[in-house]
Amino acid sequence: MPRPSTRIATLTAEGDDGWGIFYKARAMKAVGRDVLELTIGEHDVGTAPDILAEMHRAAMAGHTGYAAVPGIAPLRDAVAGRLSAQHGVAYGRANILIVPGAQAGLFAAHHAACDEGDTALMIDPHYTTYPGTIRAVGARPLPVAARSEDGFQPDLAALERAAPGARSILINSPNNPTGAVYSAESLAGIARIAEAHDLWVISDEVYDTQVWTGRHIPFASLPGMAARTLTVGSLSKSHAMTGSRLGWVAGPEAVIARLITLATHTTYGVPGYIQEAGLFALKQGPAREAAIAAPFRRRRDWLAARLAGQNILRMIPSDGAMYAMLDIRATGLSGTGFAERLLEDSGVAVMPGESFGDAAAGHLRIALTLPDPTFEEAIDRLLAFAAAL
Repeated sequence: MPRPSTRIATLTAEGDDGWGIFYKARAMKAVGRDVLELTIGEHDVGTAPDILAEMHRAAMAGHTGYAAVPGIAPLRDAVAGRLSAQHGVAYGRANILIVPGAQAGLFAAHHAACDEGDTALMIDPHYTTYPGTIRAVGARPLPVAARSEDGFQPDLAALERAAPGARSILINSPNNPTGAVYSAESLAGIARIAEAHDLWVISDEVYDTQVWTGRHIPFASLPGMAARTLTVGSLSKSHAMTGSRLGWVAGPEAVIARLITLATHTTYGVPGYIQEAGLFALKQGPAREAAIAAPFRRRRDWLAARLAGQNILRMIPSDGAMYAMLDIRATGLSGTGFAERLLEDSGVAVMPGESFGDAAAGHLRIALTLPDPTFEEAIDRLLAFAAAL
């Protein structure tokens, strides 16, 4: 067999994609083990029946052939309208590319921002796919650590030191895995750095409907930033449409035109019946989005109250997204060691912080994604395990 390309062979430079606990938990469940999963950001309810009905209607009406590569015009218009209202930026159809999920959007955005060998900054902790996505376009990921003690807000001094010679910075607020919502001060500092060093900013805002404390500030809304920002969003989290793979990249018209050419050579668009369902979903308005987000706020609040009665595990304030980070360093275990033993001994699967970068070592990411009674049982098992160490 000929050797695979160096690029494809080195997407996960460490040889580990960070999902080992998740794979092991699924394997245990497949053979009948009792496992409660707090691993992936998957809603405990499926896509709403009316959205699925619209998907079916659109398919039966003939929207099963090739769809326009940039996305169908009504959906691009709807996304542009939504973002214009949120960002205070005049987006039009030409500023929007519809993509098969936010992951494809991140891939496309880095193609727009980076050349072979460029440095692309990202804040650590980070979502597991970020380094590989950057390597996939031939760039070099450079993580810049945020501190648990600072609520995982970006370290602006560290970003300033790392910025010379970089081409882009990838930010994510509300943040996966930490639950941090970046403050106005943090975002203003990033904007100053981006302008001073002529950086593209790739802003992953897929959790923009899940804000529990404070408010979400779209990065492109900051003065002067719309011209250098590529905003990535999707309907996965806001409308429980994870499997539909429907997202977007929003940015300057000239760059979106280039990304449409990229899409022609890669994804060749998104199925029309899925886009029609996405258009229907957006038309349901903010009340639908709030209803989908509500269980995660409720579980976040319950978890904070439950942890208040002990001093072994410390919850980092979770201001948004469907996750909470727990500092477990007082146990003397690494995040990976704790997660592995917890799974084997108690049948609870959580993500070790080490899956999300060095800055999250000694932490666990808890997904708030089980029905309330099952979620509470999983946390009770976790706390009993921690107390017995």
